[in-house]
Amino acid sequence: MKTETIAIHAGNLTHSTTGDVTPPISLSTTFFRDENGGYPGGHMYSRVSNPNRSALEKVMADLEKGEECCAFSSGNTAGMSVFQALPPGSHIIAPDDMYWGFKKQLLSIFTGILEIDFVDQTQLQTIENHIKSNTAMIWMETPSNPLLKVTDIAAIAAIAKKNQLILACDSTFASPCFQNPILHGADIVMHSSTKYIGGHSDVLGGILVTAVKNEFWDKIRNIQQIGGAVPSPFDCYLLLRSIKTLPYRMRGHAENGMALAQYLADHPKIEAVFYPGLPSHPQHEIAKKQMSAFGGMLSILVKGDAGNARRVVNTVKLFAQATSLGGVESLIEHRASVEGPDTKTPQNLIRVSVGLEHIDDLIADLSAALG
Repeated sequence: MKTETIAIHAGNLTHSTTGDVTPPISLSTTFFRDENGGYPGGHMYSRVSNPNRSALEKVMADLEKGEECCAFSSGNTAGMSVFQALPPGSHIIAPDDMYWGFKKQLLSIFTGILEIDFVDQTQLQTIENHIKSNTAMIWMETPSNPLLKVTDIAAIAAIAKKNQLILACDSTFASPCFQNPILHGADIVMHSSTKYIGGHSDVLGGILVTAVKNEFWDKIRNIQQIGGAVPSPFDCYLLLRSIKTLPYRMRGHAENGMALAQYLADHPKIEAVFYPGLPSHPQHEIAKKQMSAFGGMLSILVKGDAGNARRVVNTVKLFAQATSLGGVESLIEHRASVEGPDTKTPQNLIRVSVGLEHIDDLIADLSAALG
């Protein structure tokens, strides 16, 4: 089936006695056993599994072309479960430009437990130079947050395979509609389902999809079920509802993202635009190879300092000055002030999540804010 059909039908696992077309919310925390002690409905206890979560995991595994999925209560928890599954003392090669929440997680929670090197993963030789005897994983993020760097998934997968390393890819900015890292050799794909998968800024969640079920995946599944950081049935219901429109929403985000990037690239008050769909992007050809479209995320450098950037985000009317991304509404933020004093993000950088409003209105709003 094509992506649009998978999104609508793959999660319809629940069949009620009343014939609901939309699977109902199953709020029960526990489920009947039969006379032999088994579970005829396939579920024992909602921390372990739930009809709504099983449906969500099924559709996400299908969309990402993987064998199995684990759903979590947040994107941070999903990523943390991967790190927790590694043996203590393991070495991770992570990108120098990555979501600050994961970087903070690695540098605080996993200090003394894991060893981490942050490198420019657009330079393949740099990755190879950092592989050590205890290296266990390459964690990549493409496109990256907030500089929209694009890393070559297939090339890094070849390095990982040669050195018997796990390759995990944060594909949140792309969504499963525009990029399937497993098809390019990744072992695990991660999404913050809070973002495009939810798409309406009203539900928190995280997703992991594995290419194959193996011993490492069993550890992740155990962390999910025993640790218990799972989404509620209602959260799963909301995500399933949103996934049905995901392919069509993503087309709108990508169309608006490209149009806004092209407008800003020619604006006299913009120093640089980071968007993989622009031919000027340094990894544009790699993005064309592994993405079917370029998404709705872009970052811009405003000419001047942090004050100039802050004036723009304080002046816009349609763009909501708020963190997060991937909702139907456009969001804008001065990223360095979110990440704190240790940030490496340029002080004049603005990150933009381009929503589904009419592009003419979005351009007019930013045009007025830029003066």
